[in-house]
Amino acid sequence: MIKLNIHQAKTHLSRYLARLKPGDVIQLCRRNVPIAEIRPLPTAPHKPRPLGLASGKVRIHPSFFDPLPDDIVAAFEGRGE
Repeated sequence: MIKLNIHQAKTHLSRYLARLKPGDVIQLCRRNVPIAEIRPLPTAPHKPRPLGLASGKVRIHPSFFDPLPDDIVAAFEGRGE
């Protein structure tokens, strides 16, 4: 366990967080009286997200793929009024 007074934590917190390992605790103190603890969060498993989670739930209308009208294309290209 690492005990830090608030002034030390404000000055060197990034240094202490870099040393923090699973199971470690940083105890924050005010005038050497503990007031809070900082613990590392558990790491999430790094599994790839499966494909097709929304399969069959979304329907795109065929007109979505139609070309945009000329005035809208001109506005996107900065040629609008």
